[in-house]
Amino acid sequence: MIEFMLRGENLPFMVSLTIMIMIACLEGVTTMIGMGLSSMVESFMPDFDIDADMDVDVDLDHPDISTTGILTKTFGWLRIGQVPFLIILIAFLTIFGLAGLLIQSVCLKVTGHLLPGLIASGITLPVTLPLVRAVTGVIGKIMPKDETEAVAEKSFIGRVAVITLGRAAKNHPAQAKLKDKFGTTHYIMVEPDLEAEEFNQGDQVLIVSQTSSGYKAIQNPMAALQDME
Repeated sequence: MIEFMLRGENLPFMVSLTIMIMIACLEGVTTMIGMGLSSMVESFMPDFDIDADMDVDVDLDHPDISTTGILTKTFGWLRIGQVPFLIILIAFLTIFGLAGLLIQSVCLKVTGHLLPGLIASGITLPVTLPLVRAVTGVIGKIMPKDETEAVAEKSFIGRVAVITLGRAAKNHPAQAKLKDKFGTTHYIMVEPDLEAEEFNQGDQVLIVSQTSSGYKAIQNPMAALQDME
């Protein structure tokens, strides 16, 4: 079995499964130290607004940008914006890897030979995508609602965040965490809105605007706005 899996023709599928395992391990490690990888990835994802007809609006900090291209329709079909992106990625890597190995196994039994990796990948991909959609649909139904609710990043404006890593200065953002209206923690990059201001680890700041790479903030002006742990 191990010899079969390590055959050169199965390289794309073994790489896929290896990356999946690495991501899963990294998520576990970052979660234990309070820097959940999933939340960090979500903070850098564009905001997808997906309607029932599969039209997808992608918010990339440019107002009134709307596209119905094949790529964005595929993103919507794969439930990006409805289910956390890291879950979709792990599902894709797992299904692609296992399905590819299964197809190669069947081919070996029938013909006595494995398909070249590129051809096998081309056959596996169309099988993988519907399965990813089906699996993420099930995951979306069984996960707690606050975990699957697509939170618009612009809703972070007006919320209090806590600097968790580094020192923030103008054009030199630092990592901060905040909780959305569902109580889910997000990790974002924050820099001062004012030129001379700096934020240190542990400082509480008020998010005032969004930039292409993160957010701008000011010192929390009201004790009543303090982030409640």
